[in-house]
Amino acid sequence: MKNLYLIGGTMGIGKTTVSQQLKKDLANSVFLDGDWCWDASPFQVTEETKEMVVRNICYLLNSFLHCSVYDNIIFCWVMHEQSIIDCIMGKLDIEHCRVKRISLIADESNLRDRLTADITRGIRTADAINRSVSRISMYQSLDTIKIDTSNKTIQVIADEIMML
Repeated sequence: MKNLYLIGGTMGIGKTTVSQQLKKDLANSVFLDGDWCWDASPFQVTEETKEMVVRNICYLLNSFLHCSVYDNIIFCWVMHEQSIIDCIMGKLDIEHCRVKRISLIADESNLRDRLTADITRGIRTADAINRSVSRISMYQSLDTIKIDTSNKTIQVIADEIMML
């Protein structure tokens, strides 16, 4: 039986870094970052582009699910609304798969520190802080397992996910 790890969280929470660690730690694994399916310049959020990115994500995830080589499929993206998770799940062939829906969370102070470090390194712009912080509470209402990443190493977080 395959495992599908859906890892959501706000910007700067550590989704990509944790997912990369899981890819190393889990046997026969493959990783998809949802942002890779919507890497455009200029970045435009329209109904058409939102539908396109979900279609791209689901196509790739289903391809991984149908590939006999992979036992563990890891997907991360900013999934701050239940409708996003439900839309993706509704398009996946998960009959022979255990799905683990996870939201990475952190307290505001930790999130601000991480985003500030990203801004200093030129990875993000300053407006990311307010956008991310404003979404912290949205993750509490999702039908996901919450993992608090505050003051934890990447390996500790990955280990928690692997024990689910």
